[in-house]
Amino acid sequence: MRPQDMLAAGRMGRDTDEDYAAFLASKAQLANTGGFEPAGLPDHLFDYQRELVAWAVRQGRGALFADCGLGKTPMSLAWAEQVHNHTGLPVLILTPLAVGFQIVSEAAKFGHDAALSRDGSIPAPITVTNYEQLSKFDPDDFAGVVCDESSAIKSFDGQRRAEVTEFMRRVQYRLLGTATAAPNDYVELGTSSEALGHLGHMDMLSRFFTNKNHSVSSRGRSMGGDSIEWRLKGHAEGPFWQWVASWARAIRRPSDFGFSNAGHILPELIVREHIVEARRPAEGTLFDVPAHGLQEEREENRRTLTERCEAAAERLADAETGVAWCHLNDESVLLSKLIDGAVELAGRESAEAKEEKLKAFTDGQIRVLVTKPSLGAFGLNWQHSHRATYFPSHSYEQWYQAVRRMLRFGQQHPVEIDVITTEGGSRVLANLQRKADQADQMFTELVAHMNDARAIDPHTNYSNPMEVPSWIA
Repeated sequence: MRPQDMLAAGRMGRDTDEDYAAFLASKAQLANTGGFEPAGLPDHLFDYQRELVAWAVRQGRGALFADCGLGKTPMSLAWAEQVHNHTGLPVLILTPLAVGFQIVSEAAKFGHDAALSRDGSIPAPITVTNYEQLSKFDPDDFAGVVCDESSAIKSFDGQRRAEVTEFMRRVQYRLLGTATAAPNDYVELGTSSEALGHLGHMDMLSRFFTNKNHSVSSRGRSMGGDSIEWRLKGHAEGPFWQWVASWARAIRRPSDFGFSNAGHILPELIVREHIVEARRPAEGTLFDVPAHGLQEEREENRRTLTERCEAAAERLADAETGVAWCHLNDESVLLSKLIDGAVELAGRESAEAKEEKLKAFTDGQIRVLVTKPSLGAFGLNWQHSHRATYFPSHSYEQWYQAVRRMLRFGQQHPVEIDVITTEGGSRVLANLQRKADQADQMFTELVAHMNDARAIDPHTNYSNPMEVPSWIA
């Protein structure tokens, strides 16, 4: 390399370091981020919940990546009440289908003034509705908005996602809450950042990530039609997690914040894998082999649909109550016929019909619910049930959320999940495990950098001894 090239490269490296330093300095935890000092936080909050709510109020616009069962609902309600008391204006809480009635019930239990609305009216200082009804509301009427199970935003089609993001853009105070902030890839954190008014998704990618295909459009798609594999730049990993910690807090258990885990011990999770033998091999083969690619996997699922559904029905035959999770419409129809006392919840039904069935199962009025994770796996509390069957897919988020409807604090039984697949679906299971490991790594990184950020926060209480989680190396 020529001397002038070496000098130029050195300047580029220094410029990069200086850029990151300046950027992170602008995101320092002590900077004024538009929030305010909390006053009169509810007594019912646990110690770790109180710290999270206080941080979110001071932050003004932030995200709580709290694991299932750690109380995102009471924290969201407390945050909403703080914003209402501070501004005198109502706060809107957006939820997945059928979760709204749970939030209103929790609000009544904790003394918050909240009510459901599906017509655009504002019946209470804390108004609760589902994402599908958002177009009926005017953002100018609200001081704050909460996105419950906010990872659902990225699951919406482009129009719905844009609608939610635009609504939030016009509201001063914003809170996101989810246990699966980026279940498949770190780049999905850009959806949360953009909704909060921080870096846009593409701005985040250009600052911290690189990709194997350099011909990328402004929307992040490959110009040549190939899929894009984004990865963190080598020198950007630390700055990336510091940046995320500037607008988010992550917690899996109270000990992540140095508090006691008493009362927050999950029951045993029993996962049984069943490899169902197909009645006939795939065309052109003498015996079953792992499917390669989405096309072969789809063919495998349809070829073995009857065998897998029969196996699921057999596993739930003796269950007092349970869920048969599926992904295909034909699976849903057949399962509801094979399982005694089963009720199908399908995507073709109206929002009102879906909510009615989800509530009926939550109240114990349905023995077995047959549905897809995309319809019923977010936000609902099903501690009354502890049995389920699951057909694996490539979505770690759907798997995690489906399991955590039952595997929650307050569950009185071991949770039993029968995973049913075929020899041809073995690659899907392996990919699901890879994504689970990646999600664990993301939480580990975020919690570590979150605690670094808390170290310079004068509001943090350090009177409690720190209990280091066993999953941190």
